[in-house]
Amino acid sequence: MNGSSMTRGDIQKELDSSPFISFMQMTCTEMDTDAGTMTIIMPMRPELERGAGTGQFHGGAIASLIDTVGDFAVVMVTGGIVPTINFRVDYLRPAFGKYLTGKALIRRVGRTIGVIDVDVYDESGKLTAVGRGCYGTSNS
Repeated sequence: MNGSSMTRGDIQKELDSSPFISFMQMTCTEMDTDAGTMTIIMPMRPELERGAGTGQFHGGAIASLIDTVGDFAVVMVTGGIVPTINFRVDYLRPAFGKYLTGKALIRRVGRTIGVIDVDVYDESGKLTAVGRGCYGTSNS
């Protein structure tokens, strides 16, 4: 499939086909291939809490959101499966609320690597974490 012909429904089908991502209940809410942007939301669940009953997202769940939205921003362009090479996360403040929003911005997708920046916002719109991921594109 050509990345430029991928729809939000195509992306969601791929998200739902992953047992892990499906467990996290991630949903692609926006994508714009021309702008190089994608937005994925992840709802709070008890399994994602830092501590039982705190309502605070665990850092691992936030990192998973960053990796997933970064990966699928590349998929949106390439249309193929892309492995994560590496990614980093900077946690800016505790993340609370009913959901988190991950917004990806493609910095570059080349022949061998894609570089994506991701901002994570809580439900009140506060920036809670930022990340950058590198993804292999040579097998796309």
